[in-house]
Amino acid sequence: MGPINIYEYEMLAQSRIPQAAWDFYAGGSDAEVTLRENRAAFERIRLRPRVLVDVSNCDVRTTVLGIPIQMPVIIAPTAAHGMAHDEAECATVQAAGVVGTLMTVSSEATRSLEEIAHAATGPLWFQLYIKTYEQARNYVQRAEASSYQAIVLTVDMPRFSRRERDIRNDFTTFQRTHYPHVSSGHAKAIDITMKDTGGMVPNEQYVGNTLTWDVIDWLCSITSLPIILKGILTAEDALLAVEHGIAAIVVSNHGGRQLDGTVPTIEALPEVVDAVAGRCEVYLDGGIRRGTDILKALALGARAVLIGRPVLYGLIVNGQQGVEHVLRILNEELMLAMALAGCPTLESISRSLVKCY
Repeated sequence: MGPINIYEYEMLAQSRIPQAAWDFYAGGSDAEVTLRENRAAFERIRLRPRVLVDVSNCDVRTTVLGIPIQMPVIIAPTAAHGMAHDEAECATVQAAGVVGTLMTVSSEATRSLEEIAHAATGPLWFQLYIKTYEQARNYVQRAEASSYQAIVLTVDMPRFSRRERDIRNDFTTFQRTHYPHVSSGHAKAIDITMKDTGGMVPNEQYVGNTLTWDVIDWLCSITSLPIILKGILTAEDALLAVEHGIAAIVVSNHGGRQLDGTVPTIEALPEVVDAVAGRCEVYLDGGIRRGTDILKALALGARAVLIGRPVLYGLIVNGQQGVEHVLRILNEELMLAMALAGCPTLESISRSLVKCY
């Protein structure tokens, strides 16, 4: 029997790729306090189920920015899928289409944004870093031309963090080199290149440390696509985001890969939701491993969650089919959790369902 939950996918994936590649995917910054706390914080939240509710037809379909998806789970932007599988992001995006959700394509993808769009059968968002306005405008125009439906601007990376696992391994994805990866269960070499057509570029070439809130106004002025800010953790920044006309917020600490010691995302979620008061959509990433985690996030006000590492685990283990299976596991766990909690619809989920310690 193959893996039946995300943790089993994680263990199997770790055994399939070299330690340096695993550390790049799985690691965090500094002492990895935030990385661990993102997960631990979910375990400090308890559910308060209701009984004697008709849950014979639990429905998890929803919309994000008006886009219908079959489950409140979105694929988060993660780098370098080519280290996981030879079909890279093209396999991931095909899985998203089969399952009925959307994929957020990373600026650090190993395939060009056009190639990924060509492989897609479902909706796409494009994740953007801004170093210079000229570079950002080029990315936005290309995303528009390839029918991406939103721009996800990552705002928690004014500088690249200190990731000690990668330092010890002398590991960087941002150079022309070869990395072993898994194809049908066998190690193989893949050439990860810095494509000028949209592949990975060195971090210092796209991370801007002089940006202010004015960049949001500029970005809104050059595109009609909705703008999503990824990396908000406080009510103060959430209010500023709304004032600057963004369409949605992703409550995120970069998966514990940027500032170590930040508040876990699930603990930051309620204050962000309360601050925006329905004026924009709010999503969450970080630490999602079970359907009950998704249920807790929805109860605390997230419209949907984004998952990153679990998708990579599925991709490492079994390519497109592995990603599909990871998404289906979470979907099935969520529907079961909703039924056991007495919540037949997403609309029936509220804060009364959870108790935080």
